[in-house]
Amino acid sequence: MKEYSVAIVGATGRVGQEFLKILDERNFPISKLSLFASDKSAGKTMMFRGKEYPVYETADDSFEGIDIALFSAGSDISKHFAPIAARSGAIVIDNSAAWRQDPAVPLVVPEINPDDIAWNNGIIANPNCSTIQMVVALWPLHKVNPIKRLVITTLQAVSGAGLPAIAALDKETREYVAGEPVVPGYFPHQIAFNPLPEIDVFLEDGYTKEERKMLDETHKIMHAPEIKVSATCVRVPVFACHSEAVSIEFTNPITPEEVRKLLSDAPGVVVQDDVKNHVYPQAVEAAGKDPSYVGRIRKDSSCDNGIVMWVVSDNIRKGAALNAVQIAECMIEKGYIK
Repeated sequence: MKEYSVAIVGATGRVGQEFLKILDERNFPISKLSLFASDKSAGKTMMFRGKEYPVYETADDSFEGIDIALFSAGSDISKHFAPIAARSGAIVIDNSAAWRQDPAVPLVVPEINPDDIAWNNGIIANPNCSTIQMVVALWPLHKVNPIKRLVITTLQAVSGAGLPAIAALDKETREYVAGEPVVPGYFPHQIAFNPLPEIDVFLEDGYTKEERKMLDETHKIMHAPEIKVSATCVRVPVFACHSEAVSIEFTNPITPEEVRKLLSDAPGVVVQDDVKNHVYPQAVEAAGKDPSYVGRIRKDSSCDNGIVMWVVSDNIRKGAALNAVQIAECMIEKGYIK
């Protein structure tokens, strides 16, 4: 099997660490591994397949000889370095928001639109975590019965905001349990025991940027700009996994039984739906696993052709690192990396 020179930008971050874990688990064919981060992390070392690798500061000359560059270092870093990496001959798979709505950059979830990879110009965008887990569950249904409208409420883990947010929840929880004053450590308000309906910045229409991403990215990934989307995104005091209540209006009638059957046969989806025995997706069970778990599938009592369901997935795995690695695997399979 041919092997590839792989670079990880943002290697010391939460998603960067998950990249290494998933590349190892999936036996990704690597001939050379290069790890990059900010100047603050340069000089650290990280383990991969029993070998210690140094972390270097990301620089303009970091990408010579690189075949695949996995980015998870923020939009500003990506806007600067991704085009440089692409000009150096690497295929960039970027986890930031920098390129997602660029019409010249494909936004890919391999279970849905792998053919979009073919028209990349050296950069491929990885969608937002909350969007990925939802569209994996929506696409098998949309292909059979076109979706007209989505109303979503997300309950998003602090890990989606990175290592400092995880540390903040840990610190605030300890303060609260000890009966000490809780001092917000990362978010604008206390996150311990206190859901916050604010993820990313607020826009002029009252939605947040995170909520807008769910609309724009769903349209682009599914090639379905006609779907109406309204989302409320909430940061909750959970360390891992995003949970979502998704209300779907279809073009034609559909039963919960039909939905369960379609999703049971869908790639990347696991149905957990036996409410009589208290079986439904839970964040504590989804953590560290790959699928989008779907349950609580039922008729929407407010809509004739509506279905409501509950979707849970590990936001760092399928919502970030795993999806990016799957894109790279798809490119290898289709012969897009020369």
